[in-house]
Amino acid sequence: MSEQIITPDLGFVKDIIASGGDSVKKCYQCAACTVVCNVTPDSKPFPRKEMIYAQWGLKDKLINNPDIWLCHNCNDCTKYCPRGARPGDIFSAMRRKFIEDNSIPSLMGKVVTQTKMTLLALAIPFILFLAVLGITSHLRIPEGDIVYSKFFPILYIEIIFISAVSLAGIVYLASLVRFWNNMRKSNSQSFSKGFIPALIETLAEFLKHSRFGKCGPNADRRIPHLLVFFAFIGLAITTIWVTYYYYVPKVNTPIPLTDPMKWLANISASALLIGGALLMINRTKNKGFISKSSSFDWTFAIIIMLLCITGILTELIRLAGISTLAYPIYFIHLIFVFYTIVFFPYSKLAHMGYRSLAITYSKMTDRDISA
Repeated sequence: MSEQIITPDLGFVKDIIASGGDSVKKCYQCAACTVVCNVTPDSKPFPRKEMIYAQWGLKDKLINNPDIWLCHNCNDCTKYCPRGARPGDIFSAMRRKFIEDNSIPSLMGKVVTQTKMTLLALAIPFILFLAVLGITSHLRIPEGDIVYSKFFPILYIEIIFISAVSLAGIVYLASLVRFWNNMRKSNSQSFSKGFIPALIETLAEFLKHSRFGKCGPNADRRIPHLLVFFAFIGLAITTIWVTYYYYVPKVNTPIPLTDPMKWLANISASALLIGGALLMINRTKNKGFISKSSSFDWTFAIIIMLLCITGILTELIRLAGISTLAYPIYFIHLIFVFYTIVFFPYSKLAHMGYRSLAITYSKMTDRDISA
């Protein structure tokens, strides 16, 4: 047997503990977690091996490990752990730490993933919007009918958001490529399936959220996740639709409630509100085990709810004709919109890309649980 030199990263262990994985040292490798998990592959199953990696501070084996993303936080492992080690929480902490370390630039990863930095993250769009409105002499409540484009011209919004989202998309793509390359280097396995077919299968699973159905005590998360997922798709379509209205038929704002675009927008907002509320309620339900949901997850859930509530209020207050309240609420809503879509490479939304690649990799290497 060849000798191996193990160099623990004690700082990494402390980060896992600080991120909600304070029970990591309780694990005594009984493997009950791996036995009860319904979403782990038969080949090299998790979470047993990841628990010992975390205990020993083997950061490289975890950061480049696709299995931390195959976990859907069902918490069957936590429910049946005889020691109360809460593997589900450990995995959540690992994913948060991964997003922070794999972010480009790394500073943004720290700002968005660390709850204590949330106000700083929100201050970035706040200061940016104030500066733009001040420079363009729009920092005032417009007179007359409430038309949000009189306060914050659509052209300015598009310049800010298109530039910021394009930059965020580029750095996110770079982080995904880095993850894929590191995953392949650290997990030398032969491929039995091509990337494109495997990716198509993965995306089809995402549309149905079928893996959540394999969970035990947390299987009821599937419907709320579907509501939030399709709500975001609907709101994205609405944004494109509004842009089309503005530049092609040049429809005047505000767009009437009878317009199909408004129907889609309001249905999507309602789905986001209901789905977000159900997810938060789900986190507080007693399911026969104790789980400490990370502050990272809670912060994102709260931001999404505030995004939805302020969006609904901008419409209701406009209809009520209260201009002194409508414009400030609209300004706050734009801040949450910026946080959600521009900071997505560093937030909970980053899961979509990393998890998609991890599942795709598992399909390519015959470790797919749906095969």
